[in-house]
Amino acid sequence: MTTDYTRLLDDEIRAFIQRTDDAYPPSSAGAGIEENRRNYDAMCEVFRTPHPAGLTVVDAPVAGVPTRRYTPQVAGAARVVYFHGGGFVLGGLESHDGVCAEIAAGTGLETVAVDYRLAPEHMHPAQFDDALAVARAEGAAAPVVLVGDSAGGNLAAAVAHALRGSGVTVKGQVLIYPGLGGPRGASHVTHAEAPMLTAWEVDTYGGVRFADGERPEEDPTAEPSVDPDMTGLPPTLAIAAECDPLADDATRYAGLLRAAGVEAEAVVEPGLVHGYLRARHMSEKAAASFARVIAAILDFAAR
Repeated sequence: MTTDYTRLLDDEIRAFIQRTDDAYPPSSAGAGIEENRRNYDAMCEVFRTPHPAGLTVVDAPVAGVPTRRYTPQVAGAARVVYFHGGGFVLGGLESHDGVCAEIAAGTGLETVAVDYRLAPEHMHPAQFDDALAVARAEGAAAPVVLVGDSAGGNLAAAVAHALRGSGVTVKGQVLIYPGLGGPRGASHVTHAEAPMLTAWEVDTYGGVRFADGERPEEDPTAEPSVDPDMTGLPPTLAIAAECDPLADDATRYAGLLRAAGVEAEAVVEPGLVHGYLRARHMSEKAAASFARVIAAILDFAAR
């Protein structure tokens, strides 16, 4: 199926895509792991933004996992725990530094970015184990809001499932263009050749962190949407980009939660592509979606 992206994408998003491709060629996903990471890091540097004023930023391990903590001058009672995207293979504390700093400044909440171990050097459940360890440690000190984009959205949801009944108060979860597993939706076909992320890349990254390259069956630590029990989960906002093969993951997951009596909303952002958080300073649509993220975190934290 051919999708007309000239009609769906505005000039600002097309400029974002071009700027991304200039630093991170679409062929990078098929390159060797080190080249892919170098290109990805270079692209993230292109979109790097200075920290807002008034933040204290400290790198220190939590539960043995490297983290970066962004603390506003006057911080609220809850904390944000943020899990970065990158297909479980790319990214770290630098790739999402600006996003996390602006979340801390925009919400007034201490925000902890988690530098979980990456595949293929570390196979599943290493990423989940690191994410859960930090969330448990932070949750022992304060209520938490779990936030993540792409692969990080997967980790945020998996951690929320695992923390039920643990004594940790999870006030909510905000999942940004997440890949949540389960049956492939229609978007996997409709947007198989989407800019920024193709269906082939979804499948490739989706298998890298598993020893046999195959997605496990019925393992909610790897694919939260296959959990047979969706009860007891925190209030959830799942945000999808319209032009993304993963778009249906957010709507399907929110539907499963609502069917189990959980407060959950799915939003499909029209005319946006995977990775649009980096476009928040060059696209009105991306900026509006980022404002939605901030508002949701504030709402969950205040409950």
